[in-house]
Amino acid sequence: MVEIRLTNTRTRKKESFTPLDPRNVRLYLCGPTVYDRAHLGNARPVLVFDVLVRLLRQVYGAGHVTYVRNFTDVDDKINAKAAATGRPIRDITEETIGWYHADMDALGADRPDHEPRATDYITQMIAMIENLITRRHAYVAEGHVLFDVRSFPDYGRLSGRSVDDMIAGARVEVAPFKRDPMDFVLWKPSGEGQPGWDSPWGNGRPGWHIECSAMSAALLGPSFDIHGGGIDLQFPHHENEVAQSCCAHPDGDFAHVWLHNEMLQVEGKKMSKSLGNFFTVRDLLDQGIPGEVIRFVMLSTHYRKPMDWTETKARDAEAVLRRWRGLAAGIEPAASPAPAVIEALGDDLNTAGAIAALHEMAAGDDLPLFVASARMLGFLTPELGAWAEAGDETAALIEALLAARGEARKARDFAKADAIRDGFKSAGVEVKDTASGAEWSLAAGFDAVRLADLAKAVGA
Repeated sequence: MVEIRLTNTRTRKKESFTPLDPRNVRLYLCGPTVYDRAHLGNARPVLVFDVLVRLLRQVYGAGHVTYVRNFTDVDDKINAKAAATGRPIRDITEETIGWYHADMDALGADRPDHEPRATDYITQMIAMIENLITRRHAYVAEGHVLFDVRSFPDYGRLSGRSVDDMIAGARVEVAPFKRDPMDFVLWKPSGEGQPGWDSPWGNGRPGWHIECSAMSAALLGPSFDIHGGGIDLQFPHHENEVAQSCCAHPDGDFAHVWLHNEMLQVEGKKMSKSLGNFFTVRDLLDQGIPGEVIRFVMLSTHYRKPMDWTETKARDAEAVLRRWRGLAAGIEPAASPAPAVIEALGDDLNTAGAIAALHEMAAGDDLPLFVASARMLGFLTPELGAWAEAGDETAALIEALLAARGEARKARDFAKADAIRDGFKSAGVEVKDTASGAEWSLAAGFDAVRLADLAKAVGA
C-alpha cells in the first residue's frame, strides 16, 4: 500500500498517516459561513481537501472514506445581512448555499458525503454544552455559557502558544462576566429579531466554535482521522474546537491529524477590498476564466506555501490545459493513475510535484495513463471541458472567416487576408493550413468578443 505522509499542525512534523479504521477513513473540513459569495481564498481548502479525499479513496477504496464539510447558517454576519436587506435569514442562507455549490462544482470539487447545517444540530450542541457544564469545563454567566479555558491544561497546544501569551496578543471579546479573558462563548442570548432556540439558559443561539465540535462528533465520532482548514482558523477556532471536544469526550482524541493551508495573495499582495484585488470565485468565472484553470493555478502551489494568484499564471494554466485537452481528445483513461502521481500526492499532498509528473507524461506515449493521472487531480474531466470547446456559433463564425480569407486570397486582396490572419491571432484562434484545408483550434486567451469584432470588420 502507498505510504501517505502528512504534516500534522499539532505535532509540527510530517508523519506517516495511519487511519483509525482503514474501512472508514474520516475527515472534517470547516466550511463557509453562508452570507455571501465564496472568495478566492475560500476555494483553496476546498481544493486541497478534494485532492486529499481523492487520494484516500484511491488508496483505501471509494467506499471507505467519509468526508464532512459543514455550513455555518447561524451567525452574526448573517443576522446583519438579514437586518440590512429585510430578507428572511433562511432565504439568504439557502441562496448562498446554492451559490457555493455552483462555484465549487465549477472548480471540479466533488461534494462531501455530508454537508451538515449548524441549525440542524442545535440539539446536539445544547447536549454538548450541558456535558461541559457538568464536567466543570463551562459556566453560566448573565445568560451566556462560556468555556473555562484554564480547565483544559493542553489549551494552546495546537497553535503553539501559552494562554498568557495569547491573552497578550489575541483579539478577544472583553466582557465583565468572563472569569478569564480567553474564555469563549458556547451559548449566548438572542435579542428581538435574532434567531433563537429554547435552552436551559434561555432563548439563545450557539457560539461559532461549538458548532463544528457537535457536528463532527455526531457524524464522525469523538475520534476521527483528519481535520482541516485555512491557517487563519488555527486560532482561535480550531484551538477552541480541540478544547471543548476533548473535554466533552475525555475518552476520545478528537482529530488525530490537523492540516492547514496557507493564505492566498493576488499579484503578490494580500487580497483586500481596499486594494481593489478582492475576487470571489464567481467574479473570475464571470470574467471568462474557466474553473479548471482556477483549479490548476491553485494546485500548482503546495498547500503549506502562500499561493499567489496572477493573471500570468492563469494564462499559462489555460495554455497547458488546452494542449492537454487536445492530447486527451478521444482517449479512454487507464484503470489507475500513474504511480509517480500517487507517490507525489502521498508526500504531503505535493500537488506541484504531481503536476510536474503530468507534464512529463504528456510528452510520452501512454496517453490513457496520462488521462487517468490528470483526472486523479481533477483535470481533463468531461464535466470541466466545455470551456475548451468551440460552440456551434463560434465554430460557424471561424469557418465564415476562413471562407472570407480564401475569397480574399483568390481576389488577391492580401490586405484583407492578412487582416483576418492577424485578427485570428489577436482573438486566440490558431489556424494551420494543410493540404486538405485549414485546421483551427482555440488557443490560450481565446476572446469571443474580438472574434465577433473581426467578423464585423471584414463583413464575414
